[in-house]
Amino acid sequence: MIGGLFIYNHKGEVLISRVYRDDIGREAVDAFRVNVIHARQQVRSPVSSIGRTSFFHVKRSNIWLCAVAKKNVSASLVFQFLYKMIEVMVSYFGKINEENIKNNFVLIYELLDELLDYGYPQNTDTGVLKTYITQQGVRAQTKEETTRITNQVTGQIAWRREGIKYRRNELFLDVIESVNLLMSPQGQVLSAHVSGRVRMKSYLSGMPECKFGINDKVVVDSRRGGGAGEASGGGGGKSGHIAIDDCQFHQCVKLSKFDTEHSISFIPPDGEFELMTYRTTKDISLPFRVIPLVRETGRSGMEVKVVVKSNFKPSLLAQKVEVRIPTPLNTSGVQVVCMKGRARYKASDNAIVWKIKRMGGMKELQLSAEIDMLSSTDKAKKWTRPPISMNFEVPFAPSGFKVRYLKVFESKLNYSDHDVIKWVRYIGKSGFYETRC
Repeated sequence: MIGGLFIYNHKGEVLISRVYRDDIGREAVDAFRVNVIHARQQVRSPVSSIGRTSFFHVKRSNIWLCAVAKKNVSASLVFQFLYKMIEVMVSYFGKINEENIKNNFVLIYELLDELLDYGYPQNTDTGVLKTYITQQGVRAQTKEETTRITNQVTGQIAWRREGIKYRRNELFLDVIESVNLLMSPQGQVLSAHVSGRVRMKSYLSGMPECKFGINDKVVVDSRRGGGAGEASGGGGGKSGHIAIDDCQFHQCVKLSKFDTEHSISFIPPDGEFELMTYRTTKDISLPFRVIPLVRETGRSGMEVKVVVKSNFKPSLLAQKVEVRIPTPLNTSGVQVVCMKGRARYKASDNAIVWKIKRMGGMKELQLSAEIDMLSSTDKAKKWTRPPISMNFEVPFAPSGFKVRYLKVFESKLNYSDHDVIKWVRYIGKSGFYETRC
């Protein structure tokens, strides 16, 4: 696995050095400094292979975090560990910069002893680490604290401590989806998928068990004998269910129950965490459609007309809508007329930026622009007509993801599912939402 981990400053000086395997020597430190940090050409790839040694690096402000490995390791796993390490350090001493690294180097070495064992990631949960590692080092524990720490490190529920109490039990659930689209000028969908994540904020007393049900295709089909579902207002298809291509869960989820009962059962960590991530490519409800019309009026002129249609319920309201219309590189001036919002030409971006604060469902807005261009005899650099891109935020899940139920059970404390205040919110955002001209 990981042979060594080094933290550099912007000058290439090593602030933290931790070697876990004998095959990583001093030459690895110098190789990364010379070939990456001090390289004349900008290094764009986060993975560098130098002399049969792989270097995986992440940069934060003026700090470089680099994991080194001689063997063939999983790059995604290494980067997941590096980002988790950054998250742990931020939770301990805030912003990652050279001064904080130097002031907390003893703490960082203690964290590395717990995070990695012979190059293999171990316990990376911030809540568990904070129970026995503080900024002053390892504190002296009483017998009760020692027992509690041992249970959290070796027990089955390492992500939640016992004895948590709140005056009011609340549960917040956010379904956040990013829509990625590439559409042809004729309105044909060339590629589309939704990347979603379910974030939860848990303020519950005791050791509650939560059950969470979604309108997954496996769930609905198993209850209806595999037949087609009835129409639903979920927004992700006429049958009222969604087909999830792949998903990942937080470690608190009991996967055995998900396979047998098709329900997500878990004991939630205290506070905010990411319950699951998923991806779907079928029956996506596209929030907007962009209809472009570009007509050249000569060698020095062009007319552009863009129509934006919202394809969701009239009762919903989209926010932070932005349309970026690319212009030729030899543009000298632009006259823009739009029905709603503000539009202006940004010469630095070679684009017309059309911003709309709010837009209701089933609406249609239009923008017209006349573009003046400088006459050019260079035929080699012909304008390739980049796609029109959109940014937006809508209050629904474009994939049709829907929370069917969310129940809380706590046997030891005297409160039931009806005593828990639950909040569910759906947020749809734009990823790469583009329409070709």
